[in-house]
Amino acid sequence: MADRVRIVVVGGGVAGLEVATGLGRESRAAVTLVDRGLSHVWKPMLHTFAAGTARPDRQTVDFFAQAKRNGFHFQPGTLTAVDRAAKTISLVVEEAESRPPLTLPYDLLVLAIGSRANDFGTPGVEEHCSTIDDLPEAEDFHAALRRHLLRSFRGGDELSVAIVGGGATGVELAAELQHAIDLLARYGSPDLPRRLRLSLIESGPRLLPAFPERVSAAAAKTLAGLGVEVMTGTMVTAADETGFALKDGGRVEATLKVWAAGVKAPDVLSRIDGLERARTGGLVVGSDLRTTRDPAILALGDCASLTDPATARPVPATAQAAHQQAQHLVPALRRALTEGGVAATLPPFHYRERGAIVSLADFNGWGTLGRYTFGGGRLNGLFARLAHDLLYRQHQLGLFGPGLALATWAADELDRRVSPPVRLD
Repeated sequence: MADRVRIVVVGGGVAGLEVATGLGRESRAAVTLVDRGLSHVWKPMLHTFAAGTARPDRQTVDFFAQAKRNGFHFQPGTLTAVDRAAKTISLVVEEAESRPPLTLPYDLLVLAIGSRANDFGTPGVEEHCSTIDDLPEAEDFHAALRRHLLRSFRGGDELSVAIVGGGATGVELAAELQHAIDLLARYGSPDLPRRLRLSLIESGPRLLPAFPERVSAAAAKTLAGLGVEVMTGTMVTAADETGFALKDGGRVEATLKVWAAGVKAPDVLSRIDGLERARTGGLVVGSDLRTTRDPAILALGDCASLTDPATARPVPATAQAAHQQAQHLVPALRRALTEGGVAATLPPFHYRERGAIVSLADFNGWGTLGRYTFGGGRLNGLFARLAHDLLYRQHQLGLFGPGLALATWAADELDRRVSPPVRLD
């Protein structure tokens, strides 16, 4: 149909892929998903890929295959510009960087390009630190970790890793790295855990500031018991080739350095003229998820800044919030296409706090249930870790449907039983 509404979704994370999948077979719309990569991963799993305790080739969703199954088009490319007047976006395709940018027209643009760690301009971070904001970065860190581990196997060298940021990413990565080293010790190097020096640096007074204090204290105690040096109230002022300089004049020496602190929107958003942006660079949206100054552009997930009217606080930049926004937007746009096109009024989005979960590998886990989840409550230990896994399975169910999701889960379980528990490839 030549008169179909052109909906372009940029970003194949939780929100973007769920929107493209949900609208793909809508006969009144031609849906195109854009992403610089060729496959989707669930962002809360990135720390397991970085540590090597999970294989990304077993946990990715191929965009071309998902597009074919669900009736949308996938276009590889990196967003470089948005022309709001002409209603077009410009993309650079990696395999054709020498050619002019690719231009895609849209009637409705959905931006779901996530967020990145924020180094706050700290000298040396960009040059000397790894981040794990996407799969290529997680794989780059794993490659560096593998090189140092193999060197340690051969020569008995110490391996030092320092992570800046005591939020969920930093805490989970620290535990996952310790778990990976414990598993590798069974490969013939029993003294390997004693040669790992792992530091977790947080500028605030406690770890996991988004969680209750009891969870912060329990996480710090668990990590300390594993041999992780937990440093709270510690400000990093610079990074260099051999470690971090601290505000109090001290240093943390580290072979591998990870920056997992802060959140900011991708820089490309600052090049879209005329849109309202929050302090972190995210696009300010109204309750209908449209940007405040252009109803033809919507923003979802981490790159959006939305104030929850019920609490007067920003909706958190989490996979849970991105999922809820996608699940709200899909039926809303279907109704709009039926009733009056993409310019039709969209119902307001209401965020439902369903709690938060942090899982420290096989060591421990904690969760808080929001009032919309069994009336609230707490999870600890095994139940929290199982709930953490269940969120991922719920995401797969939404993408694949019951049949393919069950087959995927069975394949995952079989692979877990036959594959090494940690990879060095």
